[in-house]
Amino acid sequence: MTADWIVMAHVGLTPPPAGWRDDLARRLGQRPRRLGTWAELALYGARQCLDAAGEPSLPKDAVLRVASQAGPRLATRTAVSQCDTGLPMPFAFLQSQPSQMLGALSQHLDWRGDARFLVTPDHASMLHLAQAEAGPAGLLLGWVEEGDAAGQGQQSEWWRLLPNENRAPKLR
Repeated sequence: MTADWIVMAHVGLTPPPAGWRDDLARRLGQRPRRLGTWAELALYGARQCLDAAGEPSLPKDAVLRVASQAGPRLATRTAVSQCDTGLPMPFAFLQSQPSQMLGALSQHLDWRGDARFLVTPDHASMLHLAQAEAGPAGLLLGWVEEGDAAGQGQQSEWWRLLPNENRAPKLR
């Protein structure tokens, strides 16, 4: 991508602070319901990033990209283990679906638009793809890992980026 990008905000929560779930509930005015840890980490980090950028919501034309090396791994394991004793419980199954995280982000960021989840170990390729797909409203880009059952390895890292041409008029 040849355009320069302005970093409006960057939030790196590796690991998230103690009490992050309580902070998220306070910020949203309620505890998120029916979301697994992975989706809550995504929501917490995205909300922190928009707050740092001074944006109450994500602009409607911005693109949203979330990536992970494994996605909601613990919820997936829970749903699979429930299959051994019958069918998975509905909430366990839903928490294993990355689309639930995208839906929660849309709801709590007051945004509707182009959102995608990618499973990849390659941060640079994800960034270049997101920049190529973004328009003048820029992008919100996140990397989320839920870690192990004890919470070790949790990560929610987010960037709010705008193309440089949005910040200063081009001279002719």
